[in-house]
Amino acid sequence: MIRYTSQFQTKITEFSSLHQLKLDHHNRWIQLSFLLPWDQMVKIYSEKFNTGLGAKSIDPRIIIGAFIIKHKLGLTDDETLQTISENPYMQFFLGLQDYCPDFLFSPTLFVEMRKKLGNDAFARFNELIITMSHPDLKEGETQGQAKNKGKLKIDATVADQYIRYPNDLSLVNEARLKTEKVIDLLYGQDKEAYPVKPRTYRREAHKRYLAEAKKKRKDKASMRKAIRYLLNCVDRNLGHINQMLDRTGEQHFPLSHKYQRQLWIIRTLYDQQRTMYNEKSHSCADRIVSISQPHVRPIVRGKQGKSVEFGSKLGLSLMDGYMNADTLSWDSYNESSDLKSQAEAYKLLFGHYPELIQADKIYATNENRKWCSENNIRLTATPKGKKPEKTAAQKRKEKKEYAERNAIEGRIGNAKQVLSLNQVKAKLRQTSQTWIGATIFVLNLSKFAANLDATF
Repeated sequence: MIRYTSQFQTKITEFSSLHQLKLDHHNRWIQLSFLLPWDQMVKIYSEKFNTGLGAKSIDPRIIIGAFIIKHKLGLTDDETLQTISENPYMQFFLGLQDYCPDFLFSPTLFVEMRKKLGNDAFARFNELIITMSHPDLKEGETQGQAKNKGKLKIDATVADQYIRYPNDLSLVNEARLKTEKVIDLLYGQDKEAYPVKPRTYRREAHKRYLAEAKKKRKDKASMRKAIRYLLNCVDRNLGHINQMLDRTGEQHFPLSHKYQRQLWIIRTLYDQQRTMYNEKSHSCADRIVSISQPHVRPIVRGKQGKSVEFGSKLGLSLMDGYMNADTLSWDSYNESSDLKSQAEAYKLLFGHYPELIQADKIYATNENRKWCSENNIRLTATPKGKKPEKTAAQKRKEKKEYAERNAIEGRIGNAKQVLSLNQVKAKLRQTSQTWIGATIFVLNLSKFAANLDATF
């Protein structure tokens, strides 16, 4: 059964402790605790779990509030719980009745919650606070074919994963080290089955790798030679591993799921690197750039000083100051295909299409221009054909509308620089998507609190 502290919690004066703390009513956490729709958020949270089985769970408000604190302050899982244990204002925000100096739950619970909640739960949290900020939304939905109004700003970005910048030499060397560890593990488990430990020549391989990696000026010939040597080492190690696994028989598989998964990734990485070496290429389909996070792909963005980014690509929209991730893809794609779905999402929420879509030039495809025209939506794009004559007032209006699109650039900058959207430290695909969803939700909380005259 889920235990839950309702949003209609105890008064501040009743929040007690051994020291009879006197809390400031104007503190940002206390203000926000009364603004958030806790009951509705807990209902969304509870849909992710089977509440009828098992022992009593932790109060969902504590879990949701802890995620907000973590991403708002940019803390690690451990630091979040440590900070909460030291701060009575945060504990009031989480719905506690008394001050508690201990950790409210184990830090590992953050990982489990990220696996279960997903990006969908936080997207629905966003809908809740947008609805609260626009009490007239329901009226707009019942009007049927309502007149277009409002402005929708759209753009795309990459939520960078927190990984080492990949290159072929370091990736193949990492694969070599991991295969050597598997050989050591198999040999140590049953030395009788393997009378002689397979030779890996790891010292020589380490010297060859360092000799190339430490060069200030690398030439293609020596780099190819080093990569070929390391690829041969990985190939030899994989051959040894196959022979050792064949000797174990079928009664007991000696490797855990972790090492089985690593071997599958390394074999795929080896095939990709060998193909690229033979073809003298640096690209291939579904290229692996991280052994620990094989779902991450290189995404070419063409930004100054950062032509390639590694993470998930987000199709973002900004509606009345609120950010929403309409698309989350681990593969590169053309963001112009997002325009229709983003406009439809706007209509689903507000009951009508936007009057104006503010986007950069990549969205101004013939298909998008035609669709916008059919739905009476203006698009900030230079019209095709002969340029019409414009008055000075019309030119000023167009310039102003295009400049307003900078607001979404600023919000993306806030998400990356303040809330670390450019350093997603979750490891799995699902947990990374939850991390991104939580970051965008916390970004919107500042706008939500400002609209309700709170300081957050």
